[in-house]
Amino acid sequence: MAQVLMKDLNKKYDEVHAVKDVNLQIRDKEFVVLVGPSGCGKTTTLRMVAGLEEITAGEIVIGDRIVNDLPPKDRDIAMVFQNYALYPHMTVYDNMAFGLKMRKFPKAEIQKRVQDAAEILGIQELLKRKPRQLSGGQRQRVAVGRAIVRHPQVFLFDEPLSNLDAKLRVQMRVELKRLHERLETTAIYVTHDQVEAMTLGDRVVVMKDGWIQQVGEPLELYGKPANRFVAGFIGSPAMNFVEVKIGEVNGGLWAEAPGLRLAVPPALASKLKAHKGQGITFGIRPEDVRVATSTDPEQYSFQATVEVVEPLGAEVLLDVQAGQNTLVARVEPTTRAKVHDKLRLTINPERVHFFDAKTELAI
Repeated sequence: MAQVLMKDLNKKYDEVHAVKDVNLQIRDKEFVVLVGPSGCGKTTTLRMVAGLEEITAGEIVIGDRIVNDLPPKDRDIAMVFQNYALYPHMTVYDNMAFGLKMRKFPKAEIQKRVQDAAEILGIQELLKRKPRQLSGGQRQRVAVGRAIVRHPQVFLFDEPLSNLDAKLRVQMRVELKRLHERLETTAIYVTHDQVEAMTLGDRVVVMKDGWIQQVGEPLELYGKPANRFVAGFIGSPAMNFVEVKIGEVNGGLWAEAPGLRLAVPPALASKLKAHKGQGITFGIRPEDVRVATSTDPEQYSFQATVEVVEPLGAEVLLDVQAGQNTLVARVEPTTRAKVHDKLRLTINPERVHFFDAKTELAI
């Protein structure tokens, strides 16, 4: 296995600047996920590492080799594609063995590697079938198996689960995680699904418009987002945002918007003093908004009207209106709330976020 280093990586297509100054170090045996909306540059970055896209500027190092000018076959990587890319006329065995045959591996070695990979993935009984006889999940396992037999330094995954149904995606996520721990491989994984990114990645790289927005462990991105984009992209349901003005009353700071007035927690007061009288963005995650009890402090509570109730079994999501602001609260399943009910809600003051209105950076 090997580390992967990207230095000042850029990709331009005529007037379109798809990847901008990407600097990233992926450690040996690390599972790193590139995540972001469509068109953010994550797949282009992966394809440059694979050698399937030319680099406009910058450098890619795999192990101790600069690979900018090496063809894909000489980079010692294996790629798993979104559409599986299996040969329809070949059996599963031959699909998995094909790359090794092209490299003139001995027959016995090919057989051993294919059998080992099939055993790891639980597809031994499928080796004689053709791809058309397989389900989507089975085809994906074959595509992963074809990569495993190569014993590459780096695995590259390009949205490999996006063609599977929801239940199978969850199952395959668990299997990929298990597989990575067993093989101890270096892996780069691209997805637009932030749940996939959070559950799979040792570290997650959030991208937007070709730029890296933040790199960190999943819970770090969730708890300490660097900017408003990361805060809104990571987490489901998304973080609530309210445009507020910072005011001062009796020496204390308050975040105020029409129909909403909340105290600024003391821990954040020193940071927000410079923003007094200015408009900034207040953020709070749905799980940090709940129905208030008689013991909850008034300064962190507000009145709201229920607009939508979404019972999900283990929890209930309430879409509420507070003045002109719409927020989502994730509450206990025992909460009995109906549309048009008026509730007093409270926030967790230790979990609030503030973002600069112009730069959108976390304050």
